[in-house]
Amino acid sequence: MPVYKVRGGVESYGHAIGILLIECNTPFIPGDVGNASTYPFPVIYKTVPGVTLTRLIEEGDLSLTEAVINTAKELEKIGVRAISSDCGYMIHFQKQVAEKLSIPVIMSSLIQLPLLERTIGPNQKIGVICANRKRLTPDLLDAAGVKDKANIVIVGMEEKPYFRAPILDEKNILDSDKIEKEIVKKATELVTSSPEISSILLECSNMPPYAHAVQKATGKPVFDFTTLINLFYQASFRKPFEGFY
Repeated sequence: MPVYKVRGGVESYGHAIGILLIECNTPFIPGDVGNASTYPFPVIYKTVPGVTLTRLIEEGDLSLTEAVINTAKELEKIGVRAISSDCGYMIHFQKQVAEKLSIPVIMSSLIQLPLLERTIGPNQKIGVICANRKRLTPDLLDAAGVKDKANIVIVGMEEKPYFRAPILDEKNILDSDKIEKEIVKKATELVTSSPEISSILLECSNMPPYAHAVQKATGKPVFDFTTLINLFYQASFRKPFEGFY
């Protein structure tokens, strides 16, 4: 057996991914980034003080940067192999946090967009379904590393009442079936109006529970926070191959 050494100030061990939470009251159902049962591996959460939906999404308040970095460092100290978050708009802090940590930083589902750009031909596009269309600005696409914004078709869920109530307005009741219908309708409208879309990215960390239904309705590959987090988990914990030759 290997010899192990105590990490000073660490209360628990064995967490694969650290996830930064914003201050909100949304119920986190299975499949949500904020629900630990979403993952087949151990994750650990830590809330960033002061990062509310209003300050993050509505205001893009960069004065929160130090708090985000410090909280990410606390998770790094615990021994996680990568740092993520529970809001796509945390892309605001992707560069700043990555510069201060020594482990991979994947703050937003949006950082998958440059990869998806490389997968499409000249007549294809990527569809993005986000929580608030008006707040997913060109600057945030730049922060995500998008090369050509003409490749991206964005729609938002901010006017859908069953989505908006628990996720943007922080009401304490979430009707998953009704939200699924809203998101599937939005996705089908998206690919109908833009048939050149070859894949779909769900920006919001509350949307992965509906990824299966979106794929079933559209027939497109669907990316979200969980595809990103699972990718970095798998890269961080490689296993030997077994088989026959």
